[in-house]
Amino acid sequence: QVQLVESGGGLVQAGGSLRLSCAVSGRTFNWYIMGWFRQAPGKEREFVAGFHWSGGITDYADSVKGRFTISRDNAKNTVYLQTNNLKPEDTAVYYCAVGQATTWAIQREITEYRYWGQGTQVTVSS
Repeated sequence: QVQLVESGGGLVQAGGSLRLSCAVSGRTFNWYIMGWFRQAPGKEREFVAGFHWSGGITDYADSVKGRFTISRDNAKNTVYLQTNNLKPEDTAVYYCAVGQATTWAIQREITEYRYWGQGTQVTVSS
């Protein structure tokens, strides 16, 4: 059984930073994509960042490019999202997800991801 557990969210002032973690347990896919998504109140869940199992391909939403960094620690089976220079519009519940890689590209569609965590709240005050 695959489980994804996010942590690291919290309340931070604008300009601050948080490091979100996603601990993965269980067998997922040999060829996978890992993604971070977020959902603000009243809005649809949106893609934030992702990486390909090969390790050489990452992708970021334009709204976070240059501020957020996705990384992984294979020894700990953990994926991270370093968030810097946070803005009030980054306030949302952040989810990590894993899906099967079918191409050499990062898929941004929610339907491409099979397993999801429960989410962690990030609140940025102005």
